[in-house]
Amino acid sequence: MIKSKKHKLKGDAISRSVFLDGEYLSPAESQIVCNHSPDGFSWGYGGSGAAQLALAIILKLTTKHEGYQVFKWRVIAKLPQEKSFEIEFEL
Repeated sequence: MIKSKKHKLKGDAISRSVFLDGEYLSPAESQIVCNHSPDGFSWGYGGSGAAQLALAIILKLTTKHEGYQVFKWRVIAKLPQEKSFEIEFEL
């Protein structure tokens, strides 16, 4: 049985910067895998910027990118749109 781990995710609405477990999360690596959003991350809806953020998080925390669209709908799309946030989630 695989035990899930808690992670902290923080996003700044003005700069659109995202921090995962205290470290800056860049969209660049995830854009190589799939460039959903050339403009980078966003949240609070189910579009391209949210997909880019979900993919970046899943790539950082796992060895595969499968499941990032589900993560987008379960976590990223539910964040407050155009507002800063700070949450914990398990993965």
